[in-house]
Amino acid sequence: MDNTVTQATDFLRSLEGVDVLLAQADNVDLPRSLTYNSHIHLPPNFSAFETVAQAVQIAADEGVQVLGCGNYYDYSVYQSFTEIAQDKGIFPLFGTEIIALETDLQARGIRINDPGNPGKYYICGKGISRFESLSDRAAELLTTIRNNDALRMREMTAKMAEVFKAHGIDTGLDEAAVIARVVKRHGCTADMVTLQERHLCQAFQEVFFETVLADERVAKLTELFGAAPKSSADDAVGIQNEIRSYLMKAGKMCFVPETFLNLAQAKELIVELGGIPCYPVLADGSKQRCEYETPLAQFIETLKANGYAMVELIPIRNTPGVLAEYVMAIRNAGIAVVAGTEHNTLDLLPIQPTCVGGAAIPDEVNAIFIEGVCVLAAHAFLKAHGQPGFVDANQDDPNDRIARFGRIGAAVLKRYFEKQ
Repeated sequence: MDNTVTQATDFLRSLEGVDVLLAQADNVDLPRSLTYNSHIHLPPNFSAFETVAQAVQIAADEGVQVLGCGNYYDYSVYQSFTEIAQDKGIFPLFGTEIIALETDLQARGIRINDPGNPGKYYICGKGISRFESLSDRAAELLTTIRNNDALRMREMTAKMAEVFKAHGIDTGLDEAAVIARVVKRHGCTADMVTLQERHLCQAFQEVFFETVLADERVAKLTELFGAAPKSSADDAVGIQNEIRSYLMKAGKMCFVPETFLNLAQAKELIVELGGIPCYPVLADGSKQRCEYETPLAQFIETLKANGYAMVELIPIRNTPGVLAEYVMAIRNAGIAVVAGTEHNTLDLLPIQPTCVGGAAIPDEVNAIFIEGVCVLAAHAFLKAHGQPGFVDANQDDPNDRIARFGRIGAAVLKRYFEKQ
């Protein structure tokens, strides 16, 4: 009997021998027209998608060739993601996203890449490869995060239920009931669910709509919020956002403080998962740019001081000019750059990244994003074969390293698409 356990990364080991692809890389150019997205969230993470299959199908319909996921704290869906992506001829990339807190920056009021919360730090892990058989340290860190998050969501759900009940709406919601709604919506198991604030907002909005007649909702929401809602009575997503803003944010009646890892622990977890620590750049995704990211020259020095070899942008948040300003300067400093969309709200945007308002990504920026995706493909391939990856390879000149990994990734992708 074959007791071999199928893993999401198996397809990388079946592509070709390392030596063969490394030799081919010397004669492969970066693709000019590769279509990509380095970061979407897959259900049961809060997501625009109902199922993994829907996400991959939309990507395939748009002609996306390389698709990366970046879920919070549980990676159980990555096996099905791989199988469906392969079936559609899409190259899958695996990642994670972690929220950390830098208390010294918080004390100084320095916003990092969360415009509303000084010191709060989003960090991505790109090209993770050891998420199916966790090291002891990775398991310890993930358990700490999950336990802290579960306790916070439990307490916040209880507070929300009390507030709604005080205004005549007995939701019957607790942590288990919210999880049950996520399970029903996405067809997953309860142990795969990492509850997020948006899950709670959606559950309370749904029960509110089920309980309160449409012509009574504005008055009842005004009573709940202490202010008239800006959204219409039938705008489910708008009401969810307002529930979060009026009841759950810091200083509001249902707020429960978060317990975070610090940045060093978050980066340690990413490395333990076999990934590349990657800084998500907000840039003009905030009306007032975050202090951590300005001025640009100083920000780049901060990235270097923190050892970042890769950053990611979400172009739909950025104007083409600012996107080009940041991407060109960061890449010229010897840091690889990738781009995604997140899709971490219910807005079903295109999966191929664009700038604000659907404006096209400038050609010179797109070429850098393609290079970055190739770097990720190379890292994933090499780590799957037990070889040093992008951050643990010999620390040669960073631009040379990016170019070398870009060529390797181009060879990996070429071989993958030939086999489809």
